[in-house]
Amino acid sequence: MVSSSIALKKLSHFKSASTLNKKIAQVIINVAAWACFLMLPFVFFSRPKDSSLIPDQPISLYFILSNVCFIGFYYLNGYFLVPRLLARKKIVLYTLIVLLLLIFFGTFPRIYDALSDSFLKLPPSPWRLNRPRPLWNRPLLSPGPIAIFLLVFVISTGLRVIGQWFQSEKRNKEVENEKLNTELSFLKSQINPHFLFNTLNNIYSLASVQSEKTAEAVMKLSSIMRYVLTEVKNDFVPLEKEILFVSHYIELQKLRLTDKSTVDFQIQGDPTGKMISPLLFLPFVENAFKYGISTREASPVLIMLQIGNPSISFSVHNKKHPGGSMKSTENTGIGIINAKRRLDLLYNHNYQLQITEDPSSFSVQLTIHSK
Repeated sequence: MVSSSIALKKLSHFKSASTLNKKIAQVIINVAAWACFLMLPFVFFSRPKDSSLIPDQPISLYFILSNVCFIGFYYLNGYFLVPRLLARKKIVLYTLIVLLLLIFFGTFPRIYDALSDSFLKLPPSPWRLNRPRPLWNRPLLSPGPIAIFLLVFVISTGLRVIGQWFQSEKRNKEVENEKLNTELSFLKSQINPHFLFNTLNNIYSLASVQSEKTAEAVMKLSSIMRYVLTEVKNDFVPLEKEILFVSHYIELQKLRLTDKSTVDFQIQGDPTGKMISPLLFLPFVENAFKYGISTREASPVLIMLQIGNPSISFSVHNKKHPGGSMKSTENTGIGIINAKRRLDLLYNHNYQLQITEDPSSFSVQLTIHSK
């Protein structure tokens, strides 16, 4: 308990430090971006070419106040108006507020000059330098501040909308992954008890007749269950382990077969470096033993694994007997239905599953791309 508590504290500290580092990085990026924005007059207007349009001194009280307003609008729009109004589809209210702010910034030079002329005795705005004109004879909305306003508006809105889109996509991806993991866990939990139930029935049959093969069957079941408990939690496992598991399963099933039944498990190719979903082959093999074995007539079962590059082919062929006849390929047991679903979830369209059935035989051909 103590070590777990320490580990949780370390994890919490690590997450807090990571969050703090992200916030510091965001602050640095914002400061750097605004510094570049505020330096634009020095970069482009260091030597005025038209004194009637461009102020001789880029740094002025008007310059400071107007840019403070633009910076305030950037964060007001990006962190309040867009998430609180636009994202919640309050478009009319959002549009009205933006238009009011547009008018404010467009008339800001007139407001500033009006205050300067009245009682504050402020330095004139750059729009009056070298061009003294009465307020009533100037445009109602100054084009320069409007252009800057629209630029800040587009950038703040665009960045916020894109950021929210990425967050939404990330959240949807997390929900999708969680749903996928939950569904896969459910499918695996269905496979394991199904397999265990059939195997225990086989061992019970051996024990009821006091067969000497009972101890061997228990040991093989122990090996199989160890694999199930340790490997089934992974989405993919080495192909060698899956082959060993299938081999043990077949050997365990052979303990109850009569001389009329033969099982041939062939492997072609090198499994080294290949990955496969655990227990993926089991439902098809189990199905062959369930429906393709008879104690009264010949019951050959052929299981073949062909390992190529980049594909893996697995096939099972068995006869059908009256006692275990299947009505259709859609009713071949919960194991095969689950296997189809797992193939869809894990391999998407990177597999082909063909089930062929006639009155006397049943075949499964699975081809998947190796991982």
